[in-house]
Amino acid sequence: MRQGELLDTVAAYYASKLERFGPTARGVDWNGESSHETRHRQFLRLIDDPDASVVDVGCGFGDFLRFLRAQGHRGRFTGYDIAPEMIAEAARLHGEGPDRRWVVGAEPDEAADFAVASGVFNVRGEVPDEAWAVYVRDMIDVLARAGRGGFAFNLLSLSSDPERRRPNLHYADPAETLRHCLSRFGRSVALLQDYGLYEFTIIVRTPSAR
Repeated sequence: MRQGELLDTVAAYYASKLERFGPTARGVDWNGESSHETRHRQFLRLIDDPDASVVDVGCGFGDFLRFLRAQGHRGRFTGYDIAPEMIAEAARLHGEGPDRRWVVGAEPDEAADFAVASGVFNVRGEVPDEAWAVYVRDMIDVLARAGRGGFAFNLLSLSSDPERRRPNLHYADPAETLRHCLSRFGRSVALLQDYGLYEFTIIVRTPSAR
């Protein structure tokens, strides 16, 4: 499957979730609001400057902007999503202006101080796991280019119970992902897997941010 076809399939999946559940955690295929908020909170380890600009890849209906503003963040925010329906809903809910922008697309067209991606690596559908893993690593490189000061992302974890896993989802090895990021982006990398969910978050700070 070519990348364009792959992304079209994923976009249709998320559009169907939004249509069914609306702008809620289930509308972006999370279990509930509490876990959605918990995922957001992990990224605060990276975004520690209230005036920093942020790129959110796979922004859904823009809930991370709502969360950041509630934490006192003031910086420019740009959300990207491959589902036009998500971007339209984000613009409806949060508006657009000098401090926020919503774009249909898989890759940022500009860099920011920090880049994040939440949930974008989970739903692989019928794409073979090996092919999806290649896509994940390519997108990690995209995040690295998009975040001048650092980037962060989450993945479902192979540390989860096998009987709880869904066949259409991608699960990654936390240690292997950490090793990959350390070898590619330097030593300023953190692995977070202590927040009670069957997943992990990787935080990478670039040398310029130290």
